[in-house]
Amino acid sequence: MSSVSIDAGTDFAAASAGPTEISRRLESLPASSYLWRLVILLSLGGCFEMYDLFLTGYIAPGLGRGKLLTTTTEAFFGFSGIGAFVAATFAGLFVGTFFLGFLADRFGRRSIFTWALLGYSAASAIMAFQTTSGGVLLWRFLAGIGIGVEIITIDAYITELVPSWMRGRAFAVNQAVMFVAVPVVAFLAWWLVPLSPMGLDGWRWVVLIGAAASMVIWILRLMVPESPLWLARHGRGAEALAVLRTLEAATGASAQPTTMAEGRASAAMPMVSFGDLFKPPYVSLVVMFMIFNLCQAFGFYGFANWVPTLLVQKGITVTKSLEYAFIVAFAYPIAPFIAASFADRFERKWIISGACLAIIIFGIAFSQLAAPALLIVCGVLLTAANTVMSYAYHAYQTEVFPTAVRARAAGLVYSMSRLSAMFSGFIVAYMLKQAGVGGVFGLITIAMVVVIVTLATFGPSVRGKPLDS
Repeated sequence: MSSVSIDAGTDFAAASAGPTEISRRLESLPASSYLWRLVILLSLGGCFEMYDLFLTGYIAPGLGRGKLLTTTTEAFFGFSGIGAFVAATFAGLFVGTFFLGFLADRFGRRSIFTWALLGYSAASAIMAFQTTSGGVLLWRFLAGIGIGVEIITIDAYITELVPSWMRGRAFAVNQAVMFVAVPVVAFLAWWLVPLSPMGLDGWRWVVLIGAAASMVIWILRLMVPESPLWLARHGRGAEALAVLRTLEAATGASAQPTTMAEGRASAAMPMVSFGDLFKPPYVSLVVMFMIFNLCQAFGFYGFANWVPTLLVQKGITVTKSLEYAFIVAFAYPIAPFIAASFADRFERKWIISGACLAIIIFGIAFSQLAAPALLIVCGVLLTAANTVMSYAYHAYQTEVFPTAVRARAAGLVYSMSRLSAMFSGFIVAYMLKQAGVGGVFGLITIAMVVVIVTLATFGPSVRGKPLDS
């Protein structure tokens, strides 16, 4: 079949531009302020995901102070403890990623990016006024569902808007911007949790501030286009080309002709069922990333969600623990910015493995030290390692899957980290009671070793490869 070159502005080209053509032209985009602006706008939406996740640990002392929840419980699955609050958070995230990740593949990145976050805002605002542990846990669960859907959508969104040669840096910047929320929530918790402004517990103010601020998502939505790859995969070639032309014009890329097989229009995306993800060619990647996510969550959330509580267990007062946690939190946005300098120079799997090794080293050191200054230093370094691992795997687990199943597949594998983190809340609480801080970091070490071995053995190479290649 012969091929013809058709001007990108013609109706036929608009109707027939396929995903392969769109991907080729996206791959040829130069770096520009416009592309970085899109990454930052999406990342600002993701700030609320980080705010929500990390307030789990920072408001825990306030929940205990208010007699709603306790630090530890007699029963392993005690639903009156902080472990249950952590579990409710990640149970919601699991539902959002495992069962609802397909929404972004079906309805588009842009609309789901908007509605998922608004759902989180409403549930969080209601949770802030609950007066029973059951009410807090229920609305925490529902808020987690919205956040779970949103973060998968953002990962797919960024993956599809930037070329492969700058994708590592894009995700590093994405994580850096999102992690700005961590010192913010840490500061608010340090300031408000010990107080009761206007007769309302400080932890409730921390939750309400995040819910109110997330309404800015309506403004962000107006500035971000739909993913052209998603549009092309759904047979909406005219809209895909319109977005692509905007990207090319804004980045200074020269307009390119659209080359298609003569007389052939792009077909809509074929339906892929959930069960298809457990068949070739997806199954090997799915299994590997499920194992990876089950283990990496222990390293990340086993520390991040328990920083103030771990410090309290080492004999530091609640107020001081929140102060130290606030200082440690500054590593969250700074470390990914530093990592951007090497994000695209090495394979993702080796960056992740190196970060996991650092988590082991600094985690063991944290468990053995007692001096506040040394604890803060180890906490900063441990946090930095966690954030490097985070940006790298968020890019890795979306770019390995094709556009047709990207959000659904990434949601499936990422849901394992939500499941793991859900049970880690109970496990960490149990280990803290039985073996202290050292026992907690012993578990984290085992999990990180499994991650390193799995990725080193089975992780595919992705550096410099275009999407859907």
